[in-house]
Amino acid sequence: MSRYKLAIAGVAALAVAATASAAVPMTLSLGPAVHAKTATYLGYYDAHKDTYLVTDVSSKAQAKAMHINYSAALGRVKDAPAQYFIQGKAAPGQIAVFGSEPGESDYNPLWEELIVTWKPGVKPVMLVRDDQINGLAKKGKLTVTDAHVVINAPITNVGM
Repeated sequence: MSRYKLAIAGVAALAVAATASAAVPMTLSLGPAVHAKTATYLGYYDAHKDTYLVTDVSSKAQAKAMHINYSAALGRVKDAPAQYFIQGKAAPGQIAVFGSEPGESDYNPLWEELIVTWKPGVKPVMLVRDDQINGLAKKGKLTVTDAHVVINAPITNVGM
């Protein structure tokens, strides 16, 4: 009799698991695909370039300047990975630097904007890694300032 009860319990558990997984669709009905021109940008992560786009930001001024969506709710996001933006003097060809990318355990398309500035008298070098930036900041060669802005900038292509 106990084998019978155990078998029934097992079948019931499988039925519950199957029902729960069926509630999350494998694909979503997004509607027809429309090919549109969307600006993409390049940023470094661990010395290779990733492609990303920018859709929303928690700063009204940036949203207006970049012609993207303003989202006050993004400003309440905490612990987003860092995206470093170099302001002022910089190495020729300098682009933004990511603190993560798809495939990393901490990747998230929402980024905390950190502003990097070189200290006076320091010759800028190409910044290509977040660890490099943090190391140079510890040596007093540059400063990293939290802009208190969150930007929605998903990486769409890893490594170029």
